Amino acid sequence: MVLDSESGELVCSNCGYVVKEKIEDTGPEWRSSSNGEGKDESRAGLPTSIASHDMGLATMIGTRNADSTGRPLSGGMRSAVDRLRTWDRRSQVHESADRNLSRAFVQLRTFSDKLSLSDEIIERAAYIYRKALERGLIRGRSITEMIAASLYAACRDGDIPRTLKDVSLVANIGKKDLARSYRLLIREMDIKMPVPDPAKSVAKIASKVDAGEKTRRRALEILAKARESGVAAGKDPVGLAASALYVASTLSGEDKTQRDIAKAAGVTEVTIRNRYKNLRAALKI
Repeated sequence: MVLDSESGELVCSNCGYVVKEKIEDTGPEWRSSSNGEGKDESRAGLPTSIASHDMGLATMIGTRNADSTGRPLSGGMRSAVDRLRTWDRRSQVHESADRNLSRAFVQLRTFSDKLSLSDEIIERAAYIYRKALERGLIRGRSITEMIAASLYAACRDGDIPRTLKDVSLVANIGKKDLARSYRLLIREMDIKMPVPDPAKSVAKIASKVDAGEKTRRRALEILAKARESGVAAGKDPVGLAASALYVASTLSGEDKTQRDIAKAAGVTEVTIRNRYKNLRAALKI
């Protein structure tokens, strides 16, 4: 499906069928004009987002002490506007839930930037955190742990290869604490997570050990055969991907040691050796 932002139509790229038309643009509005004095009167606003504590619908009183015609305000009116600005800022984070969301979503943006995640994953993580806050799961627990657990759950739900170790490092919390908060979210909110695909982790591990394209493709072929034979069932996807990459590097003649691949994948060498033996025995390599 192709979205034409100018005509507001959603079109099928194969047959040209218009699935939907007159789609509203939820992005910022831009209007630019110039008067005789050369002033730019462009105005824009952020799109609505559940990753903002106020959904992106907050008001803001400007800092310019002038009326609509450009004339400066009087002393009494300036004091009144200053009080309005103060109460406007206070009203945006007046409730405890708003303060909680404001603090959590600032950390969410920081974590997602370090992990190079898309806006879709950020929105999904914010949705999970809001539902957890509504059910009272955040009370008495660390905001950092719960927003990090929501982000990891969003990555799992979106099939993004980010491990518990990756999220715990950027959040500066323990891996066990993050896993405990994640299990709490899954159990209490009854979220069904898809089974991770080991093939998603091959490119990440191969980039860290500087493996060639031939080795990567062969590792993907090995994982496909392992999935068909049932060897991959119940195995850690990251460890399985690292083992398949090690097998592929051995067959391709690349000098990649178990230690290097284990360090890049964040698993132990014992895991790679065990999966390596299983793969070779099952696939008869």
